[in-house]
Amino acid sequence: MNSNSQLIKLFLVVAFSCTSLLVSLTPVLAKPIPNRSDVKTTLAQAITLNQPPIPPGPAPGGRVRGGAKRGPDGCPLTKLDLTALVPFTKEANSVINVWGQTTVEHPSWFFYVPYTKDLPYAVEFVLQEDPESKDSKEIYRTAIALPDKPGVIRVSLPTNTPALAVDKQYRWFFTINCDKEKNSPPTYVEGVIKRVNLSAATVKELETTEPRKRYAIYTQKGIWYEALTTLAELRQKNPQDAALQAEWRNLLGSIHLDDVAGEPIIPGTP
Repeated sequence: MNSNSQLIKLFLVVAFSCTSLLVSLTPVLAKPIPNRSDVKTTLAQAITLNQPPIPPGPAPGGRVRGGAKRGPDGCPLTKLDLTALVPFTKEANSVINVWGQTTVEHPSWFFYVPYTKDLPYAVEFVLQEDPESKDSKEIYRTAIALPDKPGVIRVSLPTNTPALAVDKQYRWFFTINCDKEKNSPPTYVEGVIKRVNLSAATVKELETTEPRKRYAIYTQKGIWYEALTTLAELRQKNPQDAALQAEWRNLLGSIHLDDVAGEPIIPGTP
């Protein structure tokens, strides 16, 4: 066999070997390797609140964030302000409306609190009925203990207080008074909550589905308070669940509260 024939034979052997190797690797190479952004996209279900329109009548107004320091004895500046974890809209006239719906008689509110229990600040939560009336009746008032560290706390309406009535609006206030003598204005947030009924079909669906799906149903129906409460409870039961953390960030981001979305939920709050 001459040298040319040997070279041709060697070339054919090498080509066949390379082809076999590529064929054997094809199933492996065909599998896509997820990158970090793909994982995040999978974890965050992109569930956002279907915010209902503000009811007819006087605008609810409100305040979603507490202010900065006022006066020498006012609340000191912090990295993040006192923040109510509630939906709000900014109108063309710069008026902010803080308003959300619930379906339960005794709902829960969530607030980001930047101050801790080592500070001698007086904190209160107040709920009033008939927010449009000058003679609003106070139905609940309670002192709130500051947490061990800055974070999101939960305030629940006790079952021994009057139940929220369906199709009735209530105004709530969360106030921190940093001045013992109360000569300086407190920092506070406020808004309006309304209890509504869901359809019988939706109620049945909620009763027969798991919490993660209930959370999605509440957001779709525009029920902010139960959506947030359900997700908060899921996070506290599964603190290492990255998908729940992503959903929490996504939900708060959808109402423009991205800055507090990464703050911890303080366990054991009222």
